[in-house]
Amino acid sequence: MSRFVERYPGRALAILIAVAAALWLIFATWPPGLEEAFGRKKVFLSAVFNGVTLGGLYFLVASGFTLIFGLMRNVNLTHGSLYLFGGYIGYAVSVATGSWLLSFLCAFIVVALIGAAMQILVFRRIEGQELRQTMVTIGLSIVFADLMLWAFGGNFYQIQTPAALVGPIELPFVTAVKSSGEAVYLQYPMVRLVILLAAVVIGIAMWVALNRTRIGMIVRAGVDDRDILAAMGVRIQLVFVLVFALGAGLAGMAGVVGATFQSLSPGEDLRFLLASLVVVIIGGMGSIPGAALGALIVGLAEQLGSVYIPTYAIVVTFLIMVLVLAVRPQGLLAGR
Repeated sequence: MSRFVERYPGRALAILIAVAAALWLIFATWPPGLEEAFGRKKVFLSAVFNGVTLGGLYFLVASGFTLIFGLMRNVNLTHGSLYLFGGYIGYAVSVATGSWLLSFLCAFIVVALIGAAMQILVFRRIEGQELRQTMVTIGLSIVFADLMLWAFGGNFYQIQTPAALVGPIELPFVTAVKSSGEAVYLQYPMVRLVILLAAVVIGIAMWVALNRTRIGMIVRAGVDDRDILAAMGVRIQLVFVLVFALGAGLAGMAGVVGATFQSLSPGEDLRFLLASLVVVIIGGMGSIPGAALGALIVGLAEQLGSVYIPTYAIVVTFLIMVLVLAVRPQGLLAGR
């Protein structure tokens, strides 16, 4: 951090001012003039929390994508299809059993097995051939989309929220002050906060596993020089299958999350594939903290944009991506 401040004092000052302004907007009581310009503070805070929780969902999808694409150098454009299929599996399990948690487990296991099969049957045969991987996975994504449309139809599906997580929870953020002087606090759905907390825990666990454990060292070393690692007796192909399965399983589990506080429908696979690409490009390939930062930026940009500039909301995300590519092509938190 100190090196960044020394090398880029102007950027550091701009970031500090932006953070201070954001904190003031979140915690301070808005004067009447500000509410006239930007609307009610409750709308702003709701958009911020929606952006943060949507960022948690994007992180769950993009973290698996950054494992497969960023670390293993496998171009897997079926990642959105794995997300959508995991959501469908979770929906079917929740309807059949009534268990929300079991739907996560089943979606993770089924989609992870599909990912492992893809690694063995497809990617192992075309390692290092990015163009061929791109073309093959585009074809597979089209096949998967048609199969899911045939099996589940074009309807919208949503997983029922567990009774224990239904309803709002009061957060310590003042949205307004009554004439009597009593503060009005933000009410926000509990299920979204629980999912956000789960995304944070998963992100920390992944970072620790990749950077502080032997298996993480093997994965990172296997990407750079798999021949030497294989000569040392490490079954590198088995490691890659497990990592690919983990990345696919995370996408499937994210599908259950998406089906809980949004919905499932044909086309969601493409949307989340594009979101994963943007998140990884902004945050940096192979970086778990980068995926978290990119997901947070994309989620906030989408939600704040949809509230304040709905006509151009979709453009904002791609403008941020272009800006990052122009200033720091390797991503904001890419490894050296």
